[in-house]
Parts: sequence; structure tokens; C-alpha cells
Amino acid sequence: MVLVMLEGKNVNLRVMDKKEILYWANKYDKDYSWWTQTEKELGDKLRKTQELTRDDLIRIVEWKFKDLPWLDKRVKSVSANDDENVRRISRDVFSSSSEVSQKMDSLQNLNGVGGAVASTVLTFYNPKDYGVFDIHVWRELFGKERRNEYLWTTENYLKVLEKLERMAKKHNLDVRTVEKAYFKKNYDESNQK
Repeated sequence: MVLVMLEGKNVNLRVMDKKEILYWANKYDKDYSWWTQTEKELGDKLRKTQELTRDDLIRIVEWKFKDLPWLDKRVKSVSANDDENVRRISRDVFSSSSEVSQKMDSLQNLNGVGGAVASTVLTFYNPKDYGVFDIHVWRELFGKERRNEYLWTTENYLKVLEKLERMAKKHNLDVRTVEKAYFKKNYDESNQK
């Protein structure tokens, strides 16, 4: 257990060792084969073409919000983007050596793309250095969010990414592998209550 101070309160957060990370990441891959396969297909395509199309963006939104009630609304929102604009912005982001915050902000200029979707695009393109911004990962790393707290900011993603990067480096793993483990652990444990 690690004791950290959050919002003036002491919170115990558990840091996983490499064995636990690999256990939960493998469980994620096994339990979510559709997510894993879709991520691999889209990631391979993005790395090959060095750009994201509007249809790719729609698939990423469908992947991120699968089975959630606001999926249709989000798909409609990202569908309003001009394909050439999506391609241009993504080419700029993928080829850029700029800071993560600039990449996140650039992707969030697209209609219907917030922090969660922007992080997913970066993760699909480069799972070695990025992880998906998700409530389950946030809760596992920082504890329960405050009521009415808007989490999906670039600043909060950078906090998540910093912790994930540190653990990935310590255990010689991809950031995405560490992130999947924290997601799966929190998701499974919160659904057992």
C-alpha cells in the first residue's frame, strides 16, 4: 500500500508489482477479445498509414464507449467531422515531436473528441508510450473522484500518464500494458461489490 495525500485526505492506493500487472493485463486481453482485436487492427492501420480517417475515429468511439448509453450521441458527433480535417490533424499529431498536452489538445479540436477519445487515439497509435484515459484507471491510481468533478482534462490525463509511465519504465513494460492492468483490476473489483 502507498499512502498519498489527495485533496487534503490520506488515501491508500495499492501499487502492483510486475507479476500482478501481467496477470491483470492478460486477463483483460482474454476477457475482452473484441476490444483487443479491434485495438490491434486499428493500431496497425494507424501506424502504417500515419493518419486517422473519420471512419477510424468512429470505430475508436465505438470501441471506447461500447455498451454505454451515450454511444450513439458520440458517434453522431464525431461523424460530423470532415474526413480531410481528421486526416490532417492526425497526421500532424502522429508526426509531431510536440508535448503530449499539445497532441491531446489538437485531437480535441475535432468534433466529439474529448480527453478520453484523444487518449485512445494516441494509445492505438503508440501503446508503448500511451494509455487510455478511463474512470477505472483514475480510481485505481488516485482514488474515488469527487462528486461532479470533471476528470477528462488534458491536465488530468498527464497526471495519469505520468504514473503509468513510471510503472512501465520500472517494470520494462508498455504504458498500455500497465494501464490495461489497472483498468481490469478496478473494473473487476468494483463489479464484485
